Amino acid sequence: MSGTLNKVMLIGHLGDEVKMHYFEGGGSIGRFPIATNETYTNRQTGEKVTNTEWHNIVVRNKAAEICEKYLSKGDKIYVEGRLKNRQWQGEDGNTRYTTEVHVQDFTFLSTKKESMANAQGGSMPQNQNTSAAQVGQKAQETSALLEPEHEDDLPF
Repeated sequence: MSGTLNKVMLIGHLGDEVKMHYFEGGGSIGRFPIATNETYTNRQTGEKVTNTEWHNIVVRNKAAEICEKYLSKGDKIYVEGRLKNRQWQGEDGNTRYTTEVHVQDFTFLSTKKESMANAQGGSMPQNQNTSAAQVGQKAQETSALLEPEHEDDLPF
């Protein structure tokens, strides 16, 4: 193969809120960390071990604004992009390096609220059923008020 490929696909949870930076020309950049986990069982001790890797995510312009609006710490997201290495001079004079994932595509997978509801073992659906019954009752009451006193023989 003569070509090269720089592609990253991650599914993880936000480790912090989206930090935005706006430019004079109207552009913007959003940055946030994503945590991915690897879980395995230690053969010698038999205990379950989880290793967490942190990834620096960068989104630009409209995508950054969407992420800022809808994402919060703990949300699960799928990102697809390219790896980019960056270096800069720190305040202490030392050269710093970082590797970032510059996002080309993303999908919101779940919110923190949904994740917490699933972890609680389904106590949320009971509340949803109750509210659905209340909404249904309100809809029946409202439709009874809106029905005409005489029926038309039109099918619509």
